[in-house]
Amino acid sequence: MKQILNLFDFSQKINYKNEVLAGLTVAMTMIPESLSFAILAGLPPLTGLYAAFIAGFITAIFGGRPGMISGGAGATVVVLIALMRSNGIEYVFAAVALAGIIQVLIGLFKFGKFIRLVPQPVMYGFVNGLAIIIFMSQLEQFKTIVHGSTEWLSGNALWTMLGLVALTIAVVLVFPKITKAIPASLVAIIAVFAVVVFFNIDTRTVADIASVEGGFPPFHIPQIPFTLEALQVIAPYSLIVAAVGLTEGLLTLNLVDEITGTRGNSDRECLAQGGSNIANGFFYGMGGCPMIAQTLVNLSAGSRARLSGIIAAMTILIIILFGSPVIGKLPMAALVGVMIMVAIGTFEWASFRIINKMPRHDIFVGILVAVVTILLHNLALAVLIGVIISALVFAWESARRIRARTYIDLNGIKHYEIYGPLFFGSTLNFIEKFDVANDPQNVVIDFKESRITDMSAIEALNNITKKYATAGKTVELRHLSQDCRVLLRNAEAVISVNIQEDPHYIVATEDEVPI
Repeated sequence: MKQILNLFDFSQKINYKNEVLAGLTVAMTMIPESLSFAILAGLPPLTGLYAAFIAGFITAIFGGRPGMISGGAGATVVVLIALMRSNGIEYVFAAVALAGIIQVLIGLFKFGKFIRLVPQPVMYGFVNGLAIIIFMSQLEQFKTIVHGSTEWLSGNALWTMLGLVALTIAVVLVFPKITKAIPASLVAIIAVFAVVVFFNIDTRTVADIASVEGGFPPFHIPQIPFTLEALQVIAPYSLIVAAVGLTEGLLTLNLVDEITGTRGNSDRECLAQGGSNIANGFFYGMGGCPMIAQTLVNLSAGSRARLSGIIAAMTILIIILFGSPVIGKLPMAALVGVMIMVAIGTFEWASFRIINKMPRHDIFVGILVAVVTILLHNLALAVLIGVIISALVFAWESARRIRARTYIDLNGIKHYEIYGPLFFGSTLNFIEKFDVANDPQNVVIDFKESRITDMSAIEALNNITKKYATAGKTVELRHLSQDCRVLLRNAEAVISVNIQEDPHYIVATEDEVPI
């Protein structure tokens, strides 16, 4: 029993009061966001609540650290908007399940650290594009269908909607100045709900969009053809959902580590998050990942254990089972106001302050990712383009750093001291450094300040040795690091290279005085 409690990080030091109150508060803040993000993606609202329950419950128990809260987050859901519009909800469920499998594999092979290779400019562009999409999507709630065509609201309906949205935003902005004990978004929703009920205001509600009444999430196999064509459709979205979810998760985990002064387990977080998304795909959930805002709410409420996350998830399940009549009456204007504030909070305003300090190519990448995200509503393509361009820029800049310092020693041997990485991008510049025709009989190529990194570099060395051999001259390679030597030896079956091993030196100690 003690081992099970240790696995779940339970102990006698838990402050049960703080955990229970934190869990209830987190649940109340997750409900409107889960509903809003589901509606934003064109999914049934219930899929958002299912995701909040499934992701919250599984990651609370098995996640990388106590205190983190997961649910149906906008960062992952927005990726699936284009897939939902083009192929329907069944493909979304399949993509979420496949994303979970990818995340589990990343955790099993301990590849979580590679998620951090997404460049910061790409993240800026992604987050800013995401914020703009969230904001623009709220404008859809100001439209209505008249005689089969979509038209903008007008007259009293428009002013009512604008007034309630403005009231929601005002409460979200003002209430934290009074107290931060209760989430401002929750207070805003309750306040607008009370105003609508008290004054009997006619406005659109959640029930007008879709029913949130449901039972326990039912098991369901995504109804898509099990073909290569279907896999090709969902795979790009699954890869980005997996990457975005793990990036958000690892960022949140690092943040909690700093706040609590403890250390989480990134690989365990990958496994838990992947398991939750697999369950989402087979139990009508829209998928999710750790949520920074809800995690901060949880920590500020005093939670330091896993219990609060479990209570939050169970509270959401109880609301699904028994609270749908109340949730269905929530005014859409309140959710729109909350989502507008979420969009404002999501936008990386700091990117404007540092834009004049960033390299021009980083500025270009960030703006490009944001523009592609906004125009195509395809975060998968935007992030992929950003990563590819950043990688190409890095390769180009690294290729330009290859240098060669030359001199002839007293024995008439010419030395080439190489500086910078030798890889596919720098091989042409590397070869151009050598003057085979005019060099003396013996040549030394010194890699003390360089590294051989790939097969293109090995082939470049092979070409150099062949040229000198054809000219009847000898070449020695010096100061190759151990991994470089391994690369060259592994290539012996393919090409021929000459290696001059460095001697092994023994460090003298007090008991070993060199003679």
